[in-house]
Amino acid sequence: MNLLLAEVAQATQRLADAGVPSPRTDAEELAAFVHGVKRGELHTVKDSDFDARYWEVVARREAREPLQHITGRAYFRYLELQVGPGVFVPRPETESVVEWAIDAVRAMDVVEPCIVDLCTGSGAIALALAQEVPRSRVYAVELSEDALVWTRRNMEGSRVELRQGDALTAFPDLDGQVDLVVSNPPYIPLTEWEYVAPEARDYDPQLALFSGEDGLDLIRGLERTAHRLLRPGGVVVVEHADTQGGQVPWIFAEDRGWTDAADHPDLNNRPRFATARKALP
Repeated sequence: MNLLLAEVAQATQRLADAGVPSPRTDAEELAAFVHGVKRGELHTVKDSDFDARYWEVVARREAREPLQHITGRAYFRYLELQVGPGVFVPRPETESVVEWAIDAVRAMDVVEPCIVDLCTGSGAIALALAQEVPRSRVYAVELSEDALVWTRRNMEGSRVELRQGDALTAFPDLDGQVDLVVSNPPYIPLTEWEYVAPEARDYDPQLALFSGEDGLDLIRGLERTAHRLLRPGGVVVVEHADTQGGQVPWIFAEDRGWTDAADHPDLNNRPRFATARKALP
């Protein structure tokens, strides 16, 4: 074992003791970041090239600063995104939302599907859809100026049309023309603040986390936005907390112009997102 791998083993134990959920992965990611190699290449770093700054970044992660804030990057499906203070760090759970959305759009058999991402944050969902549904027209909206600093960096050179604004009133020029509306909105109940992981509670923007006493305030508003934007037969997909399974589909009720409202599990088989179809006239 070379020096770096020995240090990674010590760092793994320190991170585990601090309650970091994935100590080995994070210790290796930080080592790769500091030494400018891939995780699978850590064994190639010579002992003489060990960089003591490794322990500085380990201490930051030990204090529960998000790994992505330290490295400045987050991975989402086939994307590498720039992230940092002021923008919500995309989570692996949201990849299931995008997977479902891609399948739904492809099943529509529309030549140039129109897609809207509400509360885009880092731009992860919109960029993934633009990349994986090549002929789609993708629009995204974000309210926070702090978040938009990162969104604009990530979307530079992409074909996503980004706007700053309120998701509840966004894109009036697209009313009735959209094939798919997708959103990962804030959905944590204010009453759950103390139970939120430090990485999210202390570093992600509050605007991207909390939404009223039951966490569903914004989703209730997005239901109306989605109905306004979608063409008849168009679909909406909205991420929610696993504890909200069964609640969100009821927001997309038949008497509000929806059909086929349902919940779907994430990779851990926990209810993670709801979908519905705008009813035909």
